[in-house]
Amino acid sequence: MPVYIKGMGNISPQKTWGDDPLLANPSDYSGSRLSCIEPDYGQFLDVKQLRRMSRIIKMGVAAGTMALREAGVATPDGIITGTSFGCLEDTGAFLTKLIENNENALNPTPFIQSTHNTIGSQIALLLQCQGYNQTYTQRAFSFEHALLDAILELKENAGQHILIGGVDEITSYSHSLQKRFGIFRDSSSSLNLLKSDGDGTVNGEGAVYLALSGEKGEHDTVSLESVLTIYNSPGNHLNDKVTDFIKESSMHTNDIDLVLLGKSGEKQGDADLERIAADLFPTASLGAFKHLCGEYPTASAFALWLGARIIQEGKTPGIVLNNETGRPVKNLLIVNSYFEKYHSLILLRAC
Repeated sequence: MPVYIKGMGNISPQKTWGDDPLLANPSDYSGSRLSCIEPDYGQFLDVKQLRRMSRIIKMGVAAGTMALREAGVATPDGIITGTSFGCLEDTGAFLTKLIENNENALNPTPFIQSTHNTIGSQIALLLQCQGYNQTYTQRAFSFEHALLDAILELKENAGQHILIGGVDEITSYSHSLQKRFGIFRDSSSSLNLLKSDGDGTVNGEGAVYLALSGEKGEHDTVSLESVLTIYNSPGNHLNDKVTDFIKESSMHTNDIDLVLLGKSGEKQGDADLERIAADLFPTASLGAFKHLCGEYPTASAFALWLGARIIQEGKTPGIVLNNETGRPVKNLLIVNSYFEKYHSLILLRAC
């Protein structure tokens, strides 16, 4: 069953909010991390509320508000969030004070706001939404599982409006810890990350929320057809799984007009994705997105936002394209990979 995208909000390392054309002036970064370009939160939240919120909560609430405003929905029937790392800033602040104060006289606020479900809960409190509220924390499948939950909810009650998001942040502590594993590299130009020599990727972050419904409206332009997660599958088996996914959606691989690949700069993982594209989608245009948002567990939420905007506007930004075939984008497939172990597929269609 397809579900329909009613509205979207995105805060990312690109200026993905406001009235600017889609990725008209992409931001380039040097170093090993990409930080979000944040809006003036005063247009979404009261100043008194802002003082009590950490950065990731501000990003999540703002992105959720953008999506609901675009959808024309005051209060959703449910809120579902996917986040792998949760509120890292508050977690770090609480643990630091725990050590510094020898476990005495601790401020409870960072502890209260350190849990993964704080983002979705804060949105619900601000909107007085007392409906279904769930947070998924399944590492690099967190956003995909949130999507699957939303699809199941809308199958039972198509008339609902579900707010769904994927949110993760970088902090100085988390970045330094992850960098010890040798997974990130310093890049002189993030926009040229996929073309430059070297292995490894750059760290990213973002907050994306979408308002979904099971009922098609007269102004709807994009439907989410299906989602699949593939864990720790050998490279030679991925082709079969992708082919089966397309067939189960009553389509053929030649029907796909644009494939957005989750290439990140990691040689082996990128080679697997390029092989899938070459073997299965020789007639489709090919694009990539992680040189724009960086690598993080819920980066597929950025890809979904990007894919939906491409279908809505009928034009693919040049900074996204690796290979252009000139076909109008009616059917778009996202093939994401997170460090070769987590693969996911998301199929979008014009409606």
